[in-house]
Amino acid sequence: MMHSMQGQRGGWGRRVRLIVVARVLGGLWALAVLAAIPGTGHAASYRFDTVASGLDHPWALAFLPDGRLLVTERPGRLRLIAPGPDGRLVLSPQPVPGVPPVLAQGQAGLFDLVLDPGFASNGRLYLSYAHGSLQANHLRVARARFDGAQLRDVMPLLSTQPAKAGTQHFGGRMAFLPDGSLVVGMGDGNQERTDAQRLGTHLGKLLRITTEGGVPADNPYVGQAGARAEVYSLGHRNPQGLVQVGGQLWAHEHGARGGDELNRIEPGANYGWPLTTGGVDYTWARITPYRTLPGITPPVLEWTPSIAPAGLTYYDGALFPAWRGSLFVAALKERSVRRVPLQGGLPGAQEMLFQELGERIRHVRAGPDGALYLLTDSANGRVLRVLPAP
Repeated sequence: MMHSMQGQRGGWGRRVRLIVVARVLGGLWALAVLAAIPGTGHAASYRFDTVASGLDHPWALAFLPDGRLLVTERPGRLRLIAPGPDGRLVLSPQPVPGVPPVLAQGQAGLFDLVLDPGFASNGRLYLSYAHGSLQANHLRVARARFDGAQLRDVMPLLSTQPAKAGTQHFGGRMAFLPDGSLVVGMGDGNQERTDAQRLGTHLGKLLRITTEGGVPADNPYVGQAGARAEVYSLGHRNPQGLVQVGGQLWAHEHGARGGDELNRIEPGANYGWPLTTGGVDYTWARITPYRTLPGITPPVLEWTPSIAPAGLTYYDGALFPAWRGSLFVAALKERSVRRVPLQGGLPGAQEMLFQELGERIRHVRAGPDGALYLLTDSANGRVLRVLPAP
């Protein structure tokens, strides 16, 4: 089956021509897509390979050194994907034992998973998850040791303060900086928005800790009266994308009705929420009259209407030379992945990808094999691998 599609290129009005080829391979559907972008001088040809299916709202993905994969499911399970007898990756039927108790309701649940920089020798990994009750809960970060079959030596490192009610705006993404410290995104809790501007709370902040749960001595607010020492930056609504590129930390966050942002993170910077935003409230009421203010670091990109950015990765692999040097942004509402090339440290013209799937994309990761991996957000979620078309 072959057909072509033509439509508007997101918000910048360029047209894209997609040639889609679908065929049955061993009883499974495979899609090959050629995305020809006028004016770019190249075309990216790719296909989708289903690595695993039947996952309940998969949220994060980690690549183990031995070729296996770990995937978190929002309801509180950690799943292992390993090569079967024929060498193909297979989802293990039973969850990995040892995951700590998780508050799983609404947006709350098990979130991110990152491996320690020394994982090959120490087996350590880090989980972020909602902890507590509906009336009083926290974003918690815990460290554990994966022995190849289960989690052991689980140790909480951080529980955000103060406790909040409800099950919204946990953030939850994590990323390591080159010095080995860990940055964690925490949302504003969708309660008192101005908490994102108050240094005495973790709400609406990026937080930086050590792998033992301590506070790095060079955090920007260490020693400041009334400030939480873990605060690394402030003024965030609901950050759900974090990636470090050449020592530079990038983050994106959900706006309200519009005002989604991509930010270049600097320690101690204020990114504005709710004092500045390009979005309006869900009731269409104005949140603030200001788009910029003195002392506020503006976003390097803003998406209005909202695309609902939910995952972020940097691609520098060999399989797709045209995509090297790009950030990839998973977009739930837009059911796409945005490619954002970095040119001299600044974002270039965006490319909208993978809308032909018609699925909400929760996360995107660059794999060690040079492929892109996608997590689809549903009760029957999938892990997809994006490979060059034959």
